[in-house]
Amino acid sequence: MAEQPTDRREPAEGLRMPRPLPSAPLLVITGMSGAGRSTAAKVLEDHDWYVVDNLPPQLLPQLRALRAEHPGDAAEADRMPRRLAVVIDSRARLISGTEYPILEALTAGPDRPVLVFLEATDEALVRRFESVRRPHPLQGSGRLLDAIVAERALMADLRSEADLILDTSGLTVHQLTAKIATLLDASEGTRLRIAVMSFGFKYGVPLDADFVADMRFLPNPFWIPELRPLSGLDESVARYVLDQEGAQEFLERTVAMFQPVLDGYLREGRRYVTVGIGCTGGKHRSVAMTEALARRLADDRVRTLVVHRDLGRE
Repeated sequence: MAEQPTDRREPAEGLRMPRPLPSAPLLVITGMSGAGRSTAAKVLEDHDWYVVDNLPPQLLPQLRALRAEHPGDAAEADRMPRRLAVVIDSRARLISGTEYPILEALTAGPDRPVLVFLEATDEALVRRFESVRRPHPLQGSGRLLDAIVAERALMADLRSEADLILDTSGLTVHQLTAKIATLLDASEGTRLRIAVMSFGFKYGVPLDADFVADMRFLPNPFWIPELRPLSGLDESVARYVLDQEGAQEFLERTVAMFQPVLDGYLREGRRYVTVGIGCTGGKHRSVAMTEALARRLADDRVRTLVVHRDLGRE
């Protein structure tokens, strides 16, 4: 397994300091244009969040001050939105100036927001902009790909500091909606949320995976004629995969390996983890193992979300 270093770190000591999160923290949604910020905002609004779109970072302190104020009337206080999200895009950085300390603005104050960064591959972003026939916000008279590259550079520091990175490249709108609704519902009491995602290596490794496991060491049901048209969601395929030599040992050892990791995440205040389980096409082995692993990881401290990124893509 390989871990991608997306944790917040202190420059001096290289260690991420623990920070308690409030039960309903302020969410800051940012990321690449075309990666799904508008979808994320709509999902949050549908779940009774109050969402402020395209807020200049300089206004975050005033927004926090307004949030802290409560109306005197008890009925009005009861109707106030208890969960607040802010959407910030790359144009806010340009308006604020590249020298504006946006990270300091986000981290100032006792209740630091949860920073969520939406990501996608260049190919996915180009395809989306071409499908809607709209220019990239930073494109001007130049090429679309050049604008995407420039935006990645402009947003690199925010990405490196994100609490949660969501790769939307291979997700449908419905899959993205389900993932956001589950992972960002801060009203739930669960302290840690794990997205267990099956994928096909031939479609690329998920950009947002904190851990990646490879199921290609197991025999491929694709070569069994009666199993080929089925998926890992079907009982016959799942039984075939999980009954193979090494499958149960992998499952047991993976669950055991995650126990100290999850304990550490909880101590450090981390709330979101993405585990990628891959096979060749993301249809049989990875799907079956994803379902089994998600069931085994779920407990009183952890809520799991299953995402099958590439199922049905072939």
